[in-house]
Amino acid sequence: MNVQTTVISVEDALIYGMVTLAAVDRVMTDRELRTIGDVVRTLPVFRDFDAERVVPTAEACGTILRRSDGLDAVLEMIAEALPERLYETAYALAVEVAAADLFVEQEELRFLQILRDRLNLDKLTAAAIERAARARFRRL
Repeated sequence: MNVQTTVISVEDALIYGMVTLAAVDRVMTDRELRTIGDVVRTLPVFRDFDAERVVPTAEACGTILRRSDGLDAVLEMIAEALPERLYETAYALAVEVAAADLFVEQEELRFLQILRDRLNLDKLTAAAIERAARARFRRL
């Protein structure tokens, strides 16, 4: 794979994963966008990240995704920017955005599978992350 990529920060890579998940079904819902904002404002991994950069970062990701090689480029950028110890975090954040709508589209499931494979996450780890998200978003 010969994909032209740009170096991004760790925080940008995490946001790219969430934005890509939200965009794969071609409809970014208010819940998904709100979830991304909440994650960036509250999680320790974003402690040193300026929350004002979320929108420009999301727009930059969207621009790349519109290229013919966009998905591959974004996945490559994510994998290159993240230290291995944050692979599970990146996957968990993408799952969090998928769960925000309380219904996961086929395109979102496929992207999660691709992300899991790109980050070399084992199926048990991925299943545990997905199960935890289902438990957090369950309704009465």
